[in-house]
Amino acid sequence: MNIHAPIETQSRTSRATKPRRSRLRHLAWLALPIVGIGMAYVLTEGREAAMAPAAAHMPVVTVAAPLQREITEWDTFVGRFEASRSVEVRPRVSGQITALHFTDGQIVQKGDPLFTIDPRPFQAALAEAEASVAAAESDLELAQTNLDRAMRLISSHAVSQSEVDRLAAEVKVAKAALAGARAEVRARQLDVDFTTVKAPISGRVSDRRVDAGNLVTASSGAEGTLLTTINALDPIYFSFTGSEALFLKAKRHSAAEGAPVEIRLQDETGYGWTGKLDFIDNGLDRHSGTIRARAVLDNPDLFLTPGMFGQMRLSTSGSTMALLVPDTAVQTDQTEKALLVVQTDGTVAGKPVVLGPVVDGLRVIRSGLAPTDRVVISGTQMAFPGSHVQTQVAEIAPLDRPSAPLSTMALAGEATFAR
Repeated sequence: MNIHAPIETQSRTSRATKPRRSRLRHLAWLALPIVGIGMAYVLTEGREAAMAPAAAHMPVVTVAAPLQREITEWDTFVGRFEASRSVEVRPRVSGQITALHFTDGQIVQKGDPLFTIDPRPFQAALAEAEASVAAAESDLELAQTNLDRAMRLISSHAVSQSEVDRLAAEVKVAKAALAGARAEVRARQLDVDFTTVKAPISGRVSDRRVDAGNLVTASSGAEGTLLTTINALDPIYFSFTGSEALFLKAKRHSAAEGAPVEIRLQDETGYGWTGKLDFIDNGLDRHSGTIRARAVLDNPDLFLTPGMFGQMRLSTSGSTMALLVPDTAVQTDQTEKALLVVQTDGTVAGKPVVLGPVVDGLRVIRSGLAPTDRVVISGTQMAFPGSHVQTQVAEIAPLDRPSAPLSTMALAGEATFAR
């Protein structure tokens, strides 16, 4: 019995298994590069697939270069219209009102009759004065006749020189009396004329303060009875007050009396009324630091009325080139105003700016912005400094927007595109 046979068989089996394991190990090493390439491909595809949704969800904003236009800046003032002349009509003689010759609020011309005061007492006084003139003329004629007769007799010594001198003095007294009587006639004639109260100026008359049948009193100053008032409306004044800063600005730009102004009324969106600066007061109010000024306007149709509220603008610096952006693009950063701009790499940045007035919905940027900046004009709620965005390019154009309503507060200023 061969007890070594199994051992020899096992040895042959082991020798046969070793080459098979070696081949398997060799194949595994050959497969490693292929597996690595496959994993790299899978990772690359995964990264690109992850980046594609990220780019697709990047916010899209609209950007535009600031609009460059020539503008005219205006200083604005709030004021009211006033009559260029205003007269209180009072009687110059006392008496009873017998007739009225106008309706309340009527337009009257200078010299038109307004009231009639009973003229009969004054006509009687005039007749008496005229009678005195006739008597004085008679006395003068008699004195002159006596003097002439004495002059013919003096050569024959029939009358003394002293008598001639006396008669000559009587002639002078008679002439003086006649002059006084004639002056009295003129005074009484004036009283008769004053019984018809006439319009001293052309304009719009107020309502009557006295009806027919009432007694009125003539007196100097404001003590006489007020009958009515008249306001001259053509031309008409526009009075306003300006701050010391605006006054200095106007002075430095040589804007003085005669400078053109434009005015709009409370219900108007455009400045349809033109005039010129007419008056600047001689000093600033030491309490308020403001100065009074006035413009004058033609008002041929008498549409403008004293007391009407208006806004006036005065150009002091002329036309300048400016950068403009939509007013909605301006951001508020605490106490600063800023604009969002997109840089070349798509990053959003904030730029602090100094604002000017609004022109047709566009805000004037005084400083802090370059003409080449790409300003975010739409989608600002999706952008913030440091974020990445996609951009759409647009152009900025003026907006047709109505002017803001008038306010009783002094305005800072405004601008328009230069004509």
